[in-house]
Amino acid sequence: MNFSSRLLEQAVDEFGRLPGVGKKTALRLVLHLLKQSDGEVARFTGAINQLKEQIKYCKTCFNISDNQECEICASLKRDHQTICVVEDTRDVMAIENTNQYQGVYHVLGGLISPMDGVGPSDLKIEPLIERIKQFEVKEVILALSATMEGDTTIFYLYRKLKDFNIQISTIARGIAFGGELEYVDEITLGRSIATRVPYERNVG
Repeated sequence: MNFSSRLLEQAVDEFGRLPGVGKKTALRLVLHLLKQSDGEVARFTGAINQLKEQIKYCKTCFNISDNQECEICASLKRDHQTICVVEDTRDVMAIENTNQYQGVYHVLGGLISPMDGVGPSDLKIEPLIERIKQFEVKEVILALSATMEGDTTIFYLYRKLKDFNIQISTIARGIAFGGELEYVDEITLGRSIATRVPYERNVG
């Protein structure tokens, strides 16, 4: 792709680093911004800067939050004895959109993936264990993607949690996740949470 401006090329390169954004889409976004007023561009860049500078991670579940504790963990209406373990914030949003789950969450921040150099110590696994030790937890739902990395992480977590007096469940696997919970429609995902099964059934 030939550019008439070095600044244009530089901006397109930066937008092209975003997930799912190719060169053509990046160029279209940059040209769109160039057509906007200075005030509109300032609001756009200001929102990004504010996000980066002020965003927090919940001290309890590690979900993205505006405060030290997210609204879900702070809510007295939630079932704090049930913890749903997910990969990242996108999964929390997907499950919340189903309106089928009233427990709380624990965001791991990724999945175990030796090929990518991600091990258990890189994830928020120890804080999960501490939550179970300190609080009266009755059930942990392992809501991770149906991929090799997801299954590896679930098995590792099961081995770490099986000696606690809690129920360990997984969401129904008879659906096509495509590897990502965020891409499952709300009805299907809601049913998979409601029909979750004990993980022991899946362990040979």
